[in-house]
Order: sequence, then structure tokens, then C-alpha cells
Amino acid sequence: MIDALSTAKELLAALAAKQVSARELLALYDARIDAHNPQLNVIVERNPERADALEDRAPLRGLPITLKESINVRGMRTTMGTKQWEHNRSEYDGAIAERTRAAGAVLLGKTNVPPMLADWQANNPIYGRTNNPWDLTRSPGGSTAGAAAVAAGLTALEYGSDLAGSIRVPAALCGVYGHRPSETALPRSGQGPLPPLPNASRIMGVQGPLARSAEDLELAFDVVAGAEIGEDVGWRLELPPPRHPRLADFRVAVLPAVDWAPVDPAILAAQERLVERLRAHGCRVAEAQPALELRQTYELYLALMAIMTSLALTAEQREARLAQLRERDDVLVAGERRGLASHAGDYIKMFAVREHLRAAWRSFFREWDVVLAPAFMMLAFPHLESPRDVQVVGKTVPYGLGSFYPHVATLPGLPATAFPVELSREGLPIGLQAIGPYLEDRTLFRFAALLAREWGGFVAPPSFA
Repeated sequence: MIDALSTAKELLAALAAKQVSARELLALYDARIDAHNPQLNVIVERNPERADALEDRAPLRGLPITLKESINVRGMRTTMGTKQWEHNRSEYDGAIAERTRAAGAVLLGKTNVPPMLADWQANNPIYGRTNNPWDLTRSPGGSTAGAAAVAAGLTALEYGSDLAGSIRVPAALCGVYGHRPSETALPRSGQGPLPPLPNASRIMGVQGPLARSAEDLELAFDVVAGAEIGEDVGWRLELPPPRHPRLADFRVAVLPAVDWAPVDPAILAAQERLVERLRAHGCRVAEAQPALELRQTYELYLALMAIMTSLALTAEQREARLAQLRERDDVLVAGERRGLASHAGDYIKMFAVREHLRAAWRSFFREWDVVLAPAFMMLAFPHLESPRDVQVVGKTVPYGLGSFYPHVATLPGLPATAFPVELSREGLPIGLQAIGPYLEDRTLFRFAALLAREWGGFVAPPSFA
């Protein structure tokens, strides 16, 4: 028997067997949104244009889904959570919207974001604040707050985007699955009030799915995977199969701890328990990483981020920001300062360094299959009025340091899957991430699915079960 918390694959099987019609399924989710969205404030734009052919035989044949507010849908608002674009309505469909519609999905609506997608919360002057379904006083993560809709059963699938962990962090904080794809596997264009064509100079940012199972992630991935606009004539995406059929065959590297990037002890304890289970199951498990200095890779990542997020600054604004940064000295400031002070030649040199890092990871993954690491430094945290320093392990750390663990996969363009592990003593979900070889996304889907098969996966928040 299906319900709103069933997996997408279960819902599609019920549709195929005619146990439920697409219209009945749509009505189920509409009623669920009406009942629960007022508490969560996660679906902020309802889609008035529902598909007519709801019984389509396409891969997502009538499956109700949501998209992150930043993903363009013709006729719907794309505000990026800012007053500047409060009345902006897209004139075109982004690639994700276009491909999910072609696959037969029914768009329920769009989910909340922080202003300019620049926070691990979702609170903005257009739509207000989104709450975590596990504890309404806490953040669901960001910038893809649609993880809350997945966890609470307000959608079957969500598509979001990830540059600083914006898929993986909310997935971990809401207890669902989220996949950051290999950098070129899925279209990256079609977000925000920007030209619809891709821009090859913009790197690291991707779009990807969130779901209630690893199998659903793979389904959602396959529906939208493939070439960007303009590239689709020349090539087709053919990913290799998973490296192993059995969990015991996996070689699992555990990212060594970094003393200047603390992590909540509950997350580390859950990771250690998983490591012991994997060893007992027959997996080869050990601490390992490529021969890279993670402080240097993080500074490079932050510099590239600063370049891409400061394009609209005037020379005067850039200099004013640099003057502020000269008053501080830590890895966050060093990276941003480097990016703001760079010129075109520096950007090209950074690309060269990035390629050396990618080569180091390719070599590393000849010996290992996946890397296990925290997805974020904290569990779901109480709502903050503005980003500021936070307490982690009794230490005061900059809020921005939360991008450290996400950056490990983001900088080299690797795929990474966030997955639920267990609950904390406070009853909050604990999630980790598995990082894999470039374009071997299927290895991560298989690994996460096998973990769930052995030790359980998604659990619904009690108030929404």
C-alpha cells in the first residue's frame, strides 16, 4: 500500500499496476501540501499549469515532483529569494524543468531558498522562513530547502543545486538522500535570471536530485542526465556500471579528521559506528586521502567561489570588501581575498592547479572505491537571524567553515551522495556523504542503496509520518 512517504519507485510501480491513478496521486500530494506546508513553508510557489496527459507512459509517468525556486520554469517566478527579482517570471524552462516534464513528471511547485542561494538556511524577504520537519525551530539546511518537502512527504522527488553543499547539507539535516552529480553529467544551466545558455567558464556548481532512497536518486539522475544545450549533437553520456555488486567488495577510504574544521561529536560517532559495521561486513576500510593539503585545496575553492560570486561588484565595492578582509586572517579570509584580488590570468592558473588536483583524485580512486566523510559540520541547528559564528564541539568557528566538507568533492568536480545514517540523542537526523570517482555516480548509488539494505535508510519525521 502506497502513501505520500513511499519511494518514487514504489509510486511509479503503483501507477504502472493501476493501483492508483496519476490524478489520485496528484490529489494525495495536493492535500498533503495543504495540510502540512503551513508549518514548514517549504513549497513557496504552486504550479498552476498541471500536465494534461497525466497517464503518460514516460519514465516519471505522473509522478509529482518539486523544483528548487532558482530553477527556471516558464511562467513561474524565479526570485532567488531577493526583492530585486521579486516579480521576475521566467520566459523559458531550464533544462531540468524541460527534461522532467518530458519524462512525464507533474510539477507540484517550487521550494524555498535563501537570498542568492547563499546560506544553509532558507529565509528571505519574499517567502519567509522554511522549518525543519524534525524540529520546526531548526533549519532544514540550504540552499535546497526542498529536502524538507522530501522528508515530510510533500513531494516524491526534488531537484536542487549544489556549489557549497546545497544538496548534501539539507539532505543530511533532514534525513534524506541527496546527490551532487559529477560536474558535467547533468545540465548546469537554467537557474536564476540569467541567459538560458550554458557558460563554460562557471565551474563547480551543479544541479541534482534529492529523494527518500538511493534508488530514487538514480532514477531522478537518469531522467535529466546528459549533454548541455549545444553539446547534445556531439556526445552522449554513458556512465560505467557500479564497481561492485556486493557491499563486502567495496574499498572504503575514510577522510582523516582535520583539527581546524571541527565536526559535531554525534556525527563522528555515527561515522565510526558505520565504519565498524563495514569492517565487520568484510569491507576494506581505512583512513586515506590523496596526497593533498586540504587547507590549500580549501583556499583554492574559496578563491574560485569568490571570483564567481563577485562578478557584479564594482571596482569600488571590491576594494571596500578587500579592506574589510585585511582586518582578519584565517583560511576563509585568505581564500576570498585571493579571489577578489585576482585577474583573468590568475583564474586560468587556478584552473591548471585544479586539474592537478583532479589527477590526484583519479590516481587515488584506482585503489579506493568511495571516500566516507561528514556532509556538514553540524546537525540541524536552531534558526539564525543572520549567518554568524557558531559553536561546534565547544569551539567558536566561522559559520562559513561549513563549506569545508562539501568542498572536498566540489573542487575536483566529483560525485557525492549524502545519505541518512541514524538519529542523534535529541532525535535529529545524522547524515554522511560518500564521494566517488568522476563519472562513476552509479558506484555511489549502489553503495548507498546497499547500506540502506543492511542497516536501514530513510525514516520519516515523527510529526509527519
